[in-house]
Amino acid sequence: MAAINPYLTFDGNCDEAFEFYKSVFGGDFLTMMRFGDMDTGQPVQESEKNRVMHVALPIGPGNILMASDIPAAMGPLTIGNNFSISINADSEAEADKLFAGLSAGGKVTMPMGKVFWGAYFGMFTDKFGIQWMINYDYNQQK
Repeated sequence: MAAINPYLTFDGNCDEAFEFYKSVFGGDFLTMMRFGDMDTGQPVQESEKNRVMHVALPIGPGNILMASDIPAAMGPLTIGNNFSISINADSEAEADKLFAGLSAGGKVTMPMGKVFWGAYFGMFTDKFGIQWMINYDYNQQK
C-alpha cells in the first residue's frame, strides 16, 4: 500500500531547516542531494549548485519528512503553498492509478515518467489546489 509523506519547499534555506529538524527529531538523513550533483543533461546555475535538490529525514516508524529548495526556473516561492503531499507507491501501476485519479480536473506539472534518480515520478495540483507528488522507487526493499 502507498505511503504518504509531507514534502516541503524552501527558497535556499532547506539545509538550515533540515539541520534544525534533525536536531529535534534525531536520526540521519536517508538522502541529501544537491542540484550540482544532478546528472540530467540540463545546466545548473552556479548560484544553485549547492542548494538542496532532495533531502529525506525519517521521523518515527514509516514516516519521512522530505524537502528541496525551489530552483529559480520554477519562479518565486509562495509561502502557504510551499508543501506537497508525496505518495510512495508500491508499483508503476499503482502510481499511474493514483496519479490519474487524484489529478482528474487538476493541473499536471510533470507527467508520470522515469527520472534520473531511479524512480517513476510525477507532480500535479488537484482540483482543490493541493499539490501532490507520486513516486515509485525501482529499488524498493520489500
